[in-house]
Amino acid sequence: MTFYFDARFIRIGHHDGISRFAANLCNELAKITQLTAIISDPGQLKHLPEGIDHILECAPTSIRELGLARRLNRRGAKLVYSPMQTTGSLGKKFKLVLTLHDLIYYRHPKPPKEFNFLVRALWRLYHLSFLPAKLVLSKADGLVTISQTSFALIQKAKLFKGEMAVVYNAAEDEYRESLQKRTKPSSNRLVYMGSFMDYKDVETLIKGSGLLKGFELHLLSKIQPKRRAELESLAERHGASVVFHNGVSDSEYVEILDSAFALVTASRDEGFGIPVIESMSRATPVICTDIAIFREVGGGAATYFEISNPASFAEAVLQLEGGWLQKSELSLENVRRFDWHKSATALKTYLQTIEKG
Repeated sequence: MTFYFDARFIRIGHHDGISRFAANLCNELAKITQLTAIISDPGQLKHLPEGIDHILECAPTSIRELGLARRLNRRGAKLVYSPMQTTGSLGKKFKLVLTLHDLIYYRHPKPPKEFNFLVRALWRLYHLSFLPAKLVLSKADGLVTISQTSFALIQKAKLFKGEMAVVYNAAEDEYRESLQKRTKPSSNRLVYMGSFMDYKDVETLIKGSGLLKGFELHLLSKIQPKRRAELESLAERHGASVVFHNGVSDSEYVEILDSAFALVTASRDEGFGIPVIESMSRATPVICTDIAIFREVGGGAATYFEISNPASFAEAVLQLEGGWLQKSELSLENVRRFDWHKSATALKTYLQTIEKG
């Protein structure tokens, strides 16, 4: 099977979630089947296998996207896979498989800051209702999503009428490299990796940390000065020991995970939860809110607490103290479910089904 893989969503520089998904999936697929990558910047090739067959096309946000399908028709395309839902389909004569990762932006429609004003405006309009998504997905011959939780939500919203497939997200290989077996935590650090948007509810982590003695909460991500001042004030009022890192490199992140007591998140909503499997890949237990996607990803290896409940969070931390080693071992066992080779194999099988259908 030879097909086109839309790799234009790979970012130059630091990956975001979509970019990481696209790059890793394309790399693994290239090992097990022939494909042609669609790129919009030669720099994207740095994230793809050396010598991969590719074509240079417009950026996904260009007005020329409206003519993409016709240009692919002229190239003789029979099957195109996109790790996003926005690949142009106007006038297509090939089979098209799109990806809808999750529905979180319908509940939290704030667009990424790196987009220009026009794209941010269109982003908000697109997520005001499910109608635009239904129109876009109606042009697809197949749809991929990244979890059973999202699969159920897409079905409930009746966004796609055809057959769907789940292709799991996974941690990058570097999180599995040079792993030393852990027998006990080397510190009482509680580590948070993620944004500081309201639904992430970092406030619960800070308030709960104030109820714990001897534990230190480390907030790793970059943070705006105003938001940091708000959280520092909250930490002072609740007597919580909080360390702001304001961004860490990938290698620093791994080092911090390896010394941590647990990775923690109080998110009230989530698309997948990549930090959960990154942490478990390093044999570091996870303490998280009891929501459907975390139950799916964390399984029996995670320790759960009630949403927006600082006392429940503190109780979960103390509960983990008594069974830390068991949770560490369960984390490594659980995370084996999320592997890029397995995901690529699942996608290949699904694409073959669509190709024959």
